Amino acid sequence: MARIAGVDLPKNKRIEAALTYIYGIGFTTSKKILQSAGVDGNIRVKDLSDKDAAKIRSVIDANHKVEGALRSEVTMNIKRLMEIGCYRGIRHKKGLPVRGQRTRSNARSRKGRRRR
Repeated sequence: MARIAGVDLPKNKRIEAALTYIYGIGFTTSKKILQSAGVDGNIRVKDLSDKDAAKIRSVIDANHKVEGALRSEVTMNIKRLMEIGCYRGIRHKKGLPVRGQRTRSNARSRKGRRRR
């Protein structure tokens, strides 16, 4: 099992899909990382050599913000919005949808369970 950016990647998946288990890496970014590392995307994680894993690690460390660093940055951005009191920050504080969705009906996942 390969461990990249503090995440254990699933053994039987293609490396192209397995990299998406890392927070901050989607499918397109995964393809770009593999291309710049010079690794074939069709290789399974269990068949990945140590050299290839090291190449992938170095590309991710050099060019991408992932996992803890990215999570803390997103959290800080939301805190900043709340501190300056902008519309989006107020919506975050109140626990309501932030991006213009309707709240008269729906929005249950954001607002929580209905109160009776």
